[in-house]
Amino acid sequence: MSSSPPQKRLWIISELYYPEITSTGFYITGVADFLAGDVDARVICGQPNYASRGKPAGRLDTRNNVHITRVRGLRLDKNILVFRLLNMLSLSLSVFLKQLSSFRTGDSILVVTTPPLLPFVTAVASLIRGAGYTLLVHDVYPEQLIATGILKKSSPIVSLIDLMNRWVYKHARTIIAVGRDMKELLEKKTADLEIPVVFIPNWAEIGQIAPAPREQNKLRQQLGLQDKFVVLSAGNFGRPNDLETILAAAELLSSDRDVQFLFIGGGAKEQWLKTRSSKLSNVTVLDAMPRDEQNVFLNACDVTLASFVRGMWGAAVPSRVYNYMAAAKPVIAICDPASELANIVRDDHVGVRVDAGDAQALARAIIELKDSPDLRSEMAENAREAAVGKYSPEWILPQFRDLLIR
Repeated sequence: MSSSPPQKRLWIISELYYPEITSTGFYITGVADFLAGDVDARVICGQPNYASRGKPAGRLDTRNNVHITRVRGLRLDKNILVFRLLNMLSLSLSVFLKQLSSFRTGDSILVVTTPPLLPFVTAVASLIRGAGYTLLVHDVYPEQLIATGILKKSSPIVSLIDLMNRWVYKHARTIIAVGRDMKELLEKKTADLEIPVVFIPNWAEIGQIAPAPREQNKLRQQLGLQDKFVVLSAGNFGRPNDLETILAAAELLSSDRDVQFLFIGGGAKEQWLKTRSSKLSNVTVLDAMPRDEQNVFLNACDVTLASFVRGMWGAAVPSRVYNYMAAAKPVIAICDPASELANIVRDDHVGVRVDAGDAQALARAIIELKDSPDLRSEMAENAREAAVGKYSPEWILPQFRDLLIR
C-alpha cells in the first residue's frame, strides 16, 4: 500500500510575526498564511516588541495551519540604538540555537533581513543542517545605516557588513527585493555570484481599506479638521524618514490657515517630532493607531506623504504607500528620483515627487494640489486602480508560492 510523500517543510524566519502586525510582521504573516495550504509552514520569530508589546503570545502556537515558535530575546526600548543592538544580538542567538535543533536536510527557508544579523545566523544554520534559504530583503545594509548617519561610508564596520552580506548572498537560492531600485542595488552587490534576484513588492490591503467620503470621517470631526486641507504622514517615524523636510514645509505654510499637517505613528523620531512641532498650530501629532483603524485615519486626509532621507536609494521601500493608494489618496513622495517610491508615483500617476531636504518644493507641491481638485481626483482614481490591479494580495502572494514551492 503506497503512502504519499511527506509534505515539504518551509521555515519562515522573522523577528516580527503575528500578533505583531506592524509592517514586516504583517507582511510575513500574510505570506505564511497564504503558503500554509501548500506546504508544512513553520515560523521561528521573537516575542512581540513593537505595537503588540506586552500582548500574550505563547512560545509554541498554531495559527491558520502555521506552526509558530517564539524564542526569547531582550525586549529593551527599540528606539534607543544601543538597546536595539542588544535586542538584535540576543534574538539572533536564540533563533540560531532553535534553527540548529529544527532544520533538516532538504528544508526550505525564507528569512527576512530585519534585523540585519538574522540572515547571517540563518545562513550558517542552513549550511550546517543541509537546508536551502531564500532572502526576503526589506532593508539593505549598510546603505541604510549610512543614509541615516549611524555609520560613515569609510567606516571599517561598513566593510565588515559588506563582507558578511556577500557571504550570505553567495549561498542563497534566491534573493527577493521589494523594490526595483533595491533589485538593481542587490544585482550590483551580487555581481559574479550568479544568484537570481527577483522583484516582489509588498501589497495594499484593498479588502480592508477603501475610499470613503471625507465629510463623514469621524477622525476629522474629532480633531475639528472638517474645513482643513489635511496632509497626512502615517506609519513608522524612523531614522530613514525625512520628517525634517516635512516640518520645515509646515513652518513655511504656517500662515496658510487652510492647510493642516497630521502625523499618526511612532518610532525613533517620535519625540523629536512632538517637541519640534509643539509650537506649530498647523501640525497635529497623534500616537500610532491600530491597524484595523486604517480605513478611518487614511480617509481623514486629502493628500499623503511618504518620505526618505537622502541616500536611501535601493535601501528600502515605504510600505505605507500601498495603503495610501488603496484609500485613493494622492501621494507626495519625498525621495530619490530613481527610487521605487518615485517609480510608483510616476508610473502610476498617483502624485508628485520632491527631493529630500527641499522644503520649499514640498510646500509648493502641497499648495498646487490643494488648488487643483480635478488633478487630485484623477490621482485618487489612478491610485485605487493601481492598488487593485497591481498591488493587491491576489497578484502578489502567488508570486511567493511560485518561487518557494517547487
